[in-house]
Amino acid sequence: MTDETVARKAAVRRLGRGLPLYRCLDVTRPKAWADLDGDVRRAVVHGELSPTHNWLTGTAGRGWRRLWRPAPAPETRTPTEARLALALCDPDGRIREAALAYAAGRPEVLPLVVVRAADWVEPVRARALALLRAELPGASHEALAVTAPVVLRLGARLRGDATVELLDGVLRGGDAARVNALLLGCRDAVTRRAALSVVLDRGLYDGLGLALVAAGDHDPVVQERAASAAVAAGEPDATVPVLLGARFGRVRAAGVTALRGAGRHAEAEPYLHDRSGRTRACARWVVRQGGGDPVAVYRAACAGADVPDRAPLGLGECGTRAEDAPLLRELTAHRSGRVRASAVAGLRLLDAVDPARTTALLDDPEPAVVREARRALRPWSR
Repeated sequence: MTDETVARKAAVRRLGRGLPLYRCLDVTRPKAWADLDGDVRRAVVHGELSPTHNWLTGTAGRGWRRLWRPAPAPETRTPTEARLALALCDPDGRIREAALAYAAGRPEVLPLVVVRAADWVEPVRARALALLRAELPGASHEALAVTAPVVLRLGARLRGDATVELLDGVLRGGDAARVNALLLGCRDAVTRRAALSVVLDRGLYDGLGLALVAAGDHDPVVQERAASAAVAAGEPDATVPVLLGARFGRVRAAGVTALRGAGRHAEAEPYLHDRSGRTRACARWVVRQGGGDPVAVYRAACAGADVPDRAPLGLGECGTRAEDAPLLRELTAHRSGRVRASAVAGLRLLDAVDPARTTALLDDPEPAVVREARRALRPWSR
């Protein structure tokens, strides 16, 4: 039994003891809600969890297996969060449908209503969709940040497209603050991508805002799209400093590319030594577009007294073996471990590795040098 299986079974047991949902599962993970639905159903069917829907149906014990007995009178008091969640996940479709009547105004179970909106039982699905149409437009930012990821995850199901269309309509026609909350505050990357699409279509952000999104988001797709849109906004004075100062290489690469459109080719030269290969490649292109020679810049940097850490690597990426291999071999004895590692990597790219000399570097005190030496010696490993 895997750790995930153990955690899922424990979540069902905690819910059966009456604990609130946030103490049973990670409510920010959309997969957790779909898993909970199936896990509760299996636990009831296999007798691992006693049904607790007698408050709803008037039946006792394992009454869902027996003939349907309508309750003598509807439940008037508000069910607890755990009771309502268990009823929404019950194996009996009639119980799931009846439980939806108590889910109105209960944002804590709204993700389970989304799960029911993709239910295989048509009356359950119709009632859940009607409830979502009433609840989603007025949902708080916090509730929407938990519910939207579930909508998008279940959109791939056979009957999940209706909820995706509903969410899209809410985001495109509603308050911009709701879209901002999803883009800037939601943990789910797929949801942030959807929110960014709405932002771009509605034109909610200027170039600086998009640059800040690209620089602050951890998802590669969001970074790529936001950075490209920021460059296309044509506000280099505001966007380029933010893009160039980002931690992520693809975002810095977009900032370097924007220098060419602004006619500021010379400012790309420092990024020839960037830690990101993509950024270095963009910098070489911008320097060439401005009439410069990146190879000459790399050679001068490698021959100088203070060699930038990645200058030898950059020279290996664009230099020639006949002219640049001797200089890189000299740098394998440089006092800086990073420069030595970069020189070994550059020699590998130029296909100018000396096996005997590189083998000696396997005893180098710098781990990065040893890693690059092992990588360079792979063709001779046999």
